[in-house]
Amino acid sequence: MSQKTHTSEIILKVTLDENQVPEKLQWTAEDGGVDKEDAKAMMLSVWDSVNKESLKIDLWTKDMPVDEMKIFFHQTLVAMSDTFLKATQDEKMTATMRDFSDYFAEKLEIKKGS
Repeated sequence: MSQKTHTSEIILKVTLDENQVPEKLQWTAEDGGVDKEDAKAMMLSVWDSVNKESLKIDLWTKDMPVDEMKIFFHQTLVAMSDTFLKATQDEKMTATMRDFSDYFAEKLEIKKGS
């Protein structure tokens, strides 16, 4: 018996100004119920298993406030800790990553729950 497969698409649209600086970021993920939602920043990492390296795209709009960028980074660090635990079940390193995330928020004076 063959298994049914499904292809899901995530679409990222970047509007650039005359200097190639992002003015607008928009994303769509129909399976996730997202349709042309605006964003101010994004980070995308993919794993190249042939070359054993991470490839990334980091973009933010020119009107992304620095205080929001700090919160975005903090939330990304927390999410990466959660993902690391799910992927590796390494609770000790996850705790270390979470400690660093707390330290990061404390040093940047980001409120808890941000």
